[in-house]
Formats: sequence, structure tokens, C-alpha cells
Amino acid sequence: MAVQSESSNGLFKTKVIKGHKGYRALALTIFVNICLIWMFRATHVPKSGEPHRWAWLGLFAAELWFGLFWIINQSLRWTHVQHRTFKHKLHQRFGEDGLPRVDIFVFTADPTIEPSLMVVNTVLSVMAYNYPSEKLSVYLSDDGASIFTFYALFEASMFAKHWIPFCNKFGIEPRSPAAYFSKKPDLLSINGDELEAIKRLYEDMKDRIDGAIGSGRIPEEITEQHKGFLEWSYRSVTKGDHSTILQILIDGRDSNVVDVEGNAMPTLVYLAREKRPHYPHNFKAGAVNALIRVSSEISNAPVILSVDCDMYSNDPNTLRDVMCFFMDEENGHDIAFVQYAQKFDNISKNDVYGNMSKVITTVEHSGIDARGGSVYSGTGSFHRRATLGGKICSENHKHEFITEMDQQKQISTSNVAELEEIAKVLANCAYELNTQWGQEMGLKYGCPVEDVITGLAIQCRGWRSVYYLPEKIAFLGVAPITLAHGLIQYKRWSEGLFQIFFSKYCPFTYGHGKIKLGLQMGYSAYLLWAPNSLPTLYYLIVPSLYLIKGIPLFPKMSSLWLLPFTYVFAAKNIYSLMEGLRSGDTLTSWWNLQRIWLMRTTTSFLFSFIQVVMKQVGLSQNTFTITAKVVDDDVSKRYQQEIMEFGSSPMFIITGSLALLNLLSLLYGLKQVFMGSEGIELFALQIILCGLVVAINIPVYEAMFARKDRGCFSTNITFASIAVVSVLSLISLY
Repeated sequence: MAVQSESSNGLFKTKVIKGHKGYRALALTIFVNICLIWMFRATHVPKSGEPHRWAWLGLFAAELWFGLFWIINQSLRWTHVQHRTFKHKLHQRFGEDGLPRVDIFVFTADPTIEPSLMVVNTVLSVMAYNYPSEKLSVYLSDDGASIFTFYALFEASMFAKHWIPFCNKFGIEPRSPAAYFSKKPDLLSINGDELEAIKRLYEDMKDRIDGAIGSGRIPEEITEQHKGFLEWSYRSVTKGDHSTILQILIDGRDSNVVDVEGNAMPTLVYLAREKRPHYPHNFKAGAVNALIRVSSEISNAPVILSVDCDMYSNDPNTLRDVMCFFMDEENGHDIAFVQYAQKFDNISKNDVYGNMSKVITTVEHSGIDARGGSVYSGTGSFHRRATLGGKICSENHKHEFITEMDQQKQISTSNVAELEEIAKVLANCAYELNTQWGQEMGLKYGCPVEDVITGLAIQCRGWRSVYYLPEKIAFLGVAPITLAHGLIQYKRWSEGLFQIFFSKYCPFTYGHGKIKLGLQMGYSAYLLWAPNSLPTLYYLIVPSLYLIKGIPLFPKMSSLWLLPFTYVFAAKNIYSLMEGLRSGDTLTSWWNLQRIWLMRTTTSFLFSFIQVVMKQVGLSQNTFTITAKVVDDDVSKRYQQEIMEFGSSPMFIITGSLALLNLLSLLYGLKQVFMGSEGIELFALQIILCGLVVAINIPVYEAMFARKDRGCFSTNITFASIAVVSVLSLISLY
């Protein structure tokens, strides 16, 4: 990656962060001790016939995996880079007229799980960017084909005529009305009549949307105001069976369409692509590809932003930051996409569910960026349109890029009705048949994390990407506030990532000779989340059972072989804590994250591993699960109090069983220590391991036996966990 000096005329600077020599030295010592652990296991294998031979070999296999996985993860920490943009140079060089147009895609799929008011707040936030309005086109893809979502967007199109000039006049931040008005009164940037007037308009819009959804009908006087409502009146529309519905709510091409101050408005388009029961719709990837085609006919901007409906824009200047990367003549010609970090505005004080993942966003993604490219994460991503069309990067393109920006396709002169009819065809089910869409063009099909393989394929065509983490957060979203929803989300991600490793897109084969080995390893550090579940479960179950049996599986306290185990454990965890604290975690949030990763590994990753294996043998198909964005007041209250929300998910049988097994084993181990002189000598590491698992699972014990609220373990899950542990304990004793 090119590194620019402060004095250069570049629009951005990439800086390699110094100070990694200390970590590399630490990593070398950890690697040496990992090798010593492997040596201990290999040289102390119990003889054939001894009762713990197979348990020993299983631990050896688990420790081999942990060591190899740790090596792969070093690609995320070996080197880090930071980027800095110079927006003032962008303005000096290109002015407002020289800025390219931007197409903004917002995606929603279910009006119940993703409330319409949340969707329109995201739409309004991106319509109000500090950017020439006539250069913006905002598209809402509604895979739920909901008349209430369309109605909410219609209301937002009216409110936008007041909201956008209000934001520009007073420099409002953030530009999501809900986020702005939720601020404390003393933090609002203005006061007085204008603030009250715009707030009243927003509340009126909100009441109308909520009223329509609550009553289950759109008022007749509203449906008469726009022909788009006739799409639902004249046709049978269900979520999975309907014709293409495409409506241009604001035609930004029309000079007569202006806001209340007489300024140009962004184009605003609603799309519900055609869906039929016998045609695969390819989930979000299909929605993205439909919008790529539809937008190419309506606006065809050279830059595309994709954002989920729950990720509103928090920084109105984000588009100008992005253009510093794309429009830099020397170092921007081969940048395919710019990926922003995913951040959330509903995180509890100590991030009880580990949603923020600060180490991942601040350390690991910066590390993979240093290896040659960012991972495409689906939301908060800016793409050069040409790269989504399958274009290969070449040296000649370095001199073509600014010309490409300047020679933007002339916007269609067709009237709105004609343009809608032309564009509708591009979103029909049959349009992609016998084409390269989903293969060489657009987002890839056939994987729940289609964004990741799409980004990898783009990088393998010679492009690079940028992971940008500015001081001011660009996008803020809604994180899951129940444990079950969070685990389901990670199940979907880890399942899709593991599928990639088994597919033709495995980075070590597909990327061989095309991207750096460090980038291949960086991808694999995430793709291999799912198989991590098996050695982790083994390590949590087998030493505990053998502690009950009274058979040691680790070196004695007096043995020098104990040192590699204690060193690796201490060094990794102390550094993890330091890394977390530097990234902004508190001690409590770091501890919470350790608990959550243990739960994710033993539940989400295990189920995703099983799902992928079943798919490989033809027993399962891809599914797509949307995480709910709305919960009841009791759940929200417990979340703010940082009380974990469990419930009756079958996944919690594993969580409860592991917690109870290790508690029982710890009691057995302590009994052996107090009753026998050699107890601590033989079982120190097994007792410590069980003790740590018990300590990390304190909220589980509370939810099983102490709490009485609706977020505790269900009775069925508790009894099932007790039954599992009872059976395992009996097996271990005989």
C-alpha cells in the first residue's frame, strides 16, 4: 500500500503504525511455548490400554488446532495502518461541480422486525449529506414489499423538503431525526421556534406512520396523493409473490422539484423487486444486484453506498472523506471500495453482549487492511460501480479514473412514468437467467455472507480496498440486545464464512498468486470461526470429566512442562486485556467479551459447523435470518441494567450444561485437594480451568437458579442441562 508524506498533494495519507517490535517479540515467545506444549503432548502419550490415552490424544489435537489458528491470527496483528483524508484539498481541486454523483442503497426486508420509522430515519440521514443534493440518488430496497414501508417513505419524502434545508442551515449532526431529537435539550445545536417547528413536523409524521401501521390501513386521503399506492390496490401483493414495484417519489432531475428553500432535492426511489415462489431471490445479494441494474438506468452514479436500514449516517461529511480516496490521482486509481467500521448507538455501559467488538474494529480490521485490503462487510461500504460490474484493474486505469468520474452517463430524459417502466424490467425475476449476474457481475450468490466473497473476488481482480476508521463515527446502528438474537446473528455469519473456506473461493486457493499470503491468512482467521467450536468444546468437557474420574491430563505442579502452559495462557490473556483497554474497552467489558466469545464458540459456531457439514452432504440449504430490531420494554430495561437475557433457545442447553459440568468438576477437584496431599500437585491446571469457566458463567448460574424474571433460563432448559450433566457424570464414573 502506498504511503504518502504529509507534504504530498495527495487527498489522503496512509501511515504504517509503528511500535510492533514489542508485540512481535512477545508473539515469538508465545510461538516457542506453543511448540513446547506440542512437544509435551507428543512425548508423553499414555501407553496403549491406559484409560486416558484417547483423551490425551484428543487434547493434543485440540492444542494443535489452537496453535495453528493462533498463527493464522497473527496476520491481523503483525502490521497496522491508519488513513487520513484531506477534504480541504478535495474542495480546492474539484470544487462542488467536480464531485461525482453517488447512488445510495438502503435495504430492508421485514416491516415487523425492521420498523418503518427506523428505515425512514436512515433514509433521511443519507438524503441530508453535506453534498450537492442534485448529485445524490437514494434507493430503498424493500424485500418485504410492504405498503406501510412505502407509505413511510412517502411521508419521509414530504418531510425531507423541510429536514434537508434545516440540517444545512444549522449544521445539524447527526442527521437522523430520531437520533438528533433524542439528544438532551442542552446538546441540541439550536433552540427556538425553528427547532420546535421541525420537531413538530417530525412528530406529526411519526404519528401518522404509527397510526397507519397500528390501524392496519392507509387513510384514503393519503392513497389518493400518489399513484404508487395503486400497486397494492390493483394487484395481489405478498412478501414472496408479487410483481416489481418501482416508484420514483422524488425526481431529482426535475428543476421544479425543490425543498422549502428552493434548493434541489436528491432523487428518492422505492423498489420492491419481483418475487415468485419458483424463482430463487438470493436474499440480500439479489436485492443489491437488482438495485445496481435499476440505478444504472435512473442515475448511474460512479460511486455506490450500501447501508442497512438500521445503520443511519452519523457524519454528514462522510461522502467527502470517501471521495478523497476515490479521486486521488496517484493512489486512488486502484481502490475498489472503502469499508467503514460498524458501530452501534445502543451499547450498554460495559457492552454486556460484546456487540461493539472494539478490538476487531480498531485492531484486526486495521491489520487486515495492512495486508492489502479490507473485508467487504455489506453495510457502510462505498464501491466504485465499475468494480461491481466485474471490471479488472489495470495500469491503464490509473489515467482513466478521473475521466471516468467526469464523463458520467447523462441522466435519462424520459419522464418519470416511462423511466419507471423501463427500470422495472431490470428487477424482474427472469432478468438474470442465463447471465453472469451473481457470478462475475454484482454480488456473488450461494453464500449467506455474499459480501465477503464479493470483496475477495474484487481484490483477486487486482483491486485493493481501504478500511477507514475516522475519528467521527460515520454510521451508527442497532445491536442485538438479547443473547439469543446475538448468537443467531453470529451463527449466520460463521456459517457463511465457513462455507467460503470449503468453496472455490477459499482464500488459499482462489487467492493464490493474486493476493498476499497475509491477506489470505487474514480472511481465514474469520472463515475458521466455526471449526473452533469442536476443540473448544473438547477442552471444556474432557478435562472436567477426567477431573471427576481423578485422572490428570496436564503436567504436575512440580514439572517444568507446566511452564509453557502457564506462559501461553498468561501472555495471551494479559496481552488481550491490554489490547482491549487500548481499544477503549473497560475491564468489565473485556471480561464480558470473554464470556460472550465462549458462548458464541460453543453454540453459534457449533451449530454453524454442523449446518455447513450437512450442506456439504446435501442435507441442508442456505437460509437467511434477520435479527429483530424491536423488543419489549422489560427486555430493554434489563439490557440497560446489563442483566443477560436468556430464555428458551435450544442453544442454551449447551451453555447451561457446560456451566454445570465445570461447577461439579470444580467441586470434585477441590474435594480431592482437601482430602489428598497430591490433589493440587496432580490437578492444578484442571482445577484452574474449571474455576475460570465457573467464574465466567456466574450470570448463567444466576439465570438458572436465582432469577425469576422473564429473561432467566426457562425451566425446560434448566432441567435439560441438569440431565445432560448427570448423564456425562455417570459415564465418567463408570
